[in-house]
Amino acid sequence: RSALGAGLAGIAVAAGAAAPGLARADRRTVRFREIVDLTHTAFPTFPNFFGLTMTVTPILTVEEDGVFVNRLELPEHFGTHWDSPAHFVAGAPTAEQIPAERLIAPLAVIDISERAAKDPDAVVLPDDIRRWERRHGRLRRGSFLAMYSGWEARLPTDAFLNPDASGTYHFPGWGLEAAQFLLAERDFVGLGVDTHGIDPGHDATFPVHIETFSAGKHGLENIAQ
Repeated sequence: RSALGAGLAGIAVAAGAAAPGLARADRRTVRFREIVDLTHTAFPTFPNFFGLTMTVTPILTVEEDGVFVNRLELPEHFGTHWDSPAHFVAGAPTAEQIPAERLIAPLAVIDISERAAKDPDAVVLPDDIRRWERRHGRLRRGSFLAMYSGWEARLPTDAFLNPDASGTYHFPGWGLEAAQFLLAERDFVGLGVDTHGIDPGHDATFPVHIETFSAGKHGLENIAQ
């Protein structure tokens, strides 16, 4: 059992995707116009909350064994990864308990990069979502919402976590008001970020994780956009 499906699993997003939670007879065929890789290539020192590293150990080689096999050791929440509700909520669904159809969703990208360039603690606000809807129409049922802050440009350095002198991180995330607005007013499956956490880095109480995961939503972190 796992709190997440690491970058090997991921989440698929596409226009025309079926809205998760609909009766099977109501689901629509998914038609992909293009496929975009939203994952970062993992590397041993990928910045992460825990300061842990990835280890790659050769086990078998083509030259000696006729097959190439490595052993990978890495923390779950490393690189581009998917959070199940169990990551923050005891007794909530773990990765294998989430229906596959909830991992196919219409995608809405909320761009706060202009604000984030000036304020590392910037968060997605309800007005950012309303602004997106004025341009693109109301969020479709079962949407997955991803924040774009431009933060990935700071990889591979520690500026990605952006710690201050006290060790507190400063990077953008989802604001609690935006999450509460979505929970109350819209139907969605999860939230994503191009930073290391759905919550902004300075908030170690993780309110957005807790409220959305308590409602059965999931998250995708360190998205490459």
